Amino acid sequence: MRSFNLIDGELDLSRDRPGFSWRRAVVGDHIGAQKLGASLYELEPGERTFPYHYEYGAEEWLFVVAGRPTLRDPEGEHVMRPGDVVCFREGPEGAHQLRNDTDRPIRVLILSTKQSPDAAVYPDSGKIGIWPGNPADPARLFRIASEVDYWDGES
Repeated sequence: MRSFNLIDGELDLSRDRPGFSWRRAVVGDHIGAQKLGASLYELEPGERTFPYHYEYGAEEWLFVVAGRPTLRDPEGEHVMRPGDVVCFREGPEGAHQLRNDTDRPIRVLILSTKQSPDAAVYPDSGKIGIWPGNPADPARLFRIASEVDYWDGES
């Protein structure tokens, strides 16, 4: 049996982008998961996980492991506590962003269905991202305002 400890497990990956910096462990890889993805994130004070977004092709669950993160969703902002769990369904009703407004690090576990392709919409910045799941066709992000007609460029 392969296991990973959510309280003190090693966070072996990181992103260093001011406002969106975090450390994480891909828990699903550590335990040999194939159909569900799981990542443990640790955020320092003032940091966020990702821009506000919602997805098509994936459902996500958020478990608060430590600290009191602030969740932004379509209903507003909610301060969460250890043990809380929420579901982000596909589409606009599942829009979310998580941030640390406290003076201590927080840890959250995010689980998701693993499905390709996957698409995410970023309402604040007017973008859409497509993750085909094929290395020959990498992930791409576009401004929604640059939309063209289905037949544009076709002969």
